[in-house]
Amino acid sequence: MSPDIAISAHGLGKRYRRIVRDRQHNSLRDMFQAGLTDLFTSKPKRDQRAAREHFWALDDATFDIARGENVGIIGLNGAGKSTLLKLLSRITAPTKGTARISGRLGALLEVGTGFHMELSGRENVFLYGAILGMTRAEVQAKFDAIVDFSEIGEFIDTPVKRYSSGMYVRLAFAVAAHLDPDILLLDEVLAVGDFAFQRKCMTFARSLEQKGSTILFVSHNMFSIKTMCQRVIYLKKGRIAYDGPTDAGLKLYEDDSRLQVAHWFHDESDAPSVVFTDVKLFDESGRESSVFDFGSRMVLRARYKTFRRIELPDFRVGITRVDDVHCATFSSFTDQADVPYIDGEGVIELRTPPIRLVSDLYRTMILVRERGYGSILAAQVGASFHVRHPVFTPLAYGVYHEGGQWRLEDASQQARAGTSHGVR
Repeated sequence: MSPDIAISAHGLGKRYRRIVRDRQHNSLRDMFQAGLTDLFTSKPKRDQRAAREHFWALDDATFDIARGENVGIIGLNGAGKSTLLKLLSRITAPTKGTARISGRLGALLEVGTGFHMELSGRENVFLYGAILGMTRAEVQAKFDAIVDFSEIGEFIDTPVKRYSSGMYVRLAFAVAAHLDPDILLLDEVLAVGDFAFQRKCMTFARSLEQKGSTILFVSHNMFSIKTMCQRVIYLKKGRIAYDGPTDAGLKLYEDDSRLQVAHWFHDESDAPSVVFTDVKLFDESGRESSVFDFGSRMVLRARYKTFRRIELPDFRVGITRVDDVHCATFSSFTDQADVPYIDGEGVIELRTPPIRLVSDLYRTMILVRERGYGSILAAQVGASFHVRHPVFTPLAYGVYHEGGQWRLEDASQQARAGTSHGVR
């Protein structure tokens, strides 16, 4: 392994056993009867059962990461991102292949991992620091800096079982960061903190990079990935589909994300009621486009397929910035569109008012609710688009810009206005 390489993986893979349930047991009696039935009836051969019940969460991952690199690990849900970081951090052992780490490793993979719920924040700083490999003297020397970074000083002697998830991640990240690691692994933890703390953590991560630290960062927030990482590894179904410059990798991810179920949506029914099968964006002339000028209109057409009749459907199109800031939502129900029901296949079209969002990259989300504001039946990632304007940018103008009305009064006008109102 070259001294310039911080992480080297070769043929790395992890196989898990999937629990197969042919039937649902509602009571202990049902489970007992099912066990007796299996005991006295024929079963598939052991090898056939194993083939069905095992799957590769990660398979044949091979890559080298140089010292000082910031690398984003991206992929859809279940792609193997977290599994990869757990293998690299030695939390779990690989089924096959090897992973070599050169340097001091710090990992923040799950919020509060290593914390003891009954202990105070102060006590958990020392406990978590010891788990990460810091000596007591080292933790003591950095304690004030850790607490200051976490911004929860007034609660440092409170048991962590009373902490919010945001307080957990603040303290856990502060301890892991002050390990002064040669390699830092981050798994979606920044999504828990507020925006100001996320930016603070990214600034701190950049300072580690300037010191020569290597950072592997898993996130669904493509803005954070683009901000922090010069390179991405894109995982699809446990295998590396792309390893290279960030922009090209994010383009592949965006293309594959289209029409994927939103990562926050969980359909509790046995079968979906409706799905979107296609979504496209058009400009005012009817030409398909992904770039829109500020002030122009956008047309979104989404093709859907229902599996039952849905009464009073509320089609919604949400627009989020790439850093997951929610910018707008259009609702067919709120806009009083004439959609009494849907049944079978069809197309829903939204024509937006003039777009006043500032110049940036945005993503659409398409949803269906039943009976107006009822249950969400579907939530899928739509298409991405860019708003173009030479002046209106997020740094100077925020999220959107709408012209206001201005009027200037000089001192003499103010004096005359005061006199006319009886002011002496």
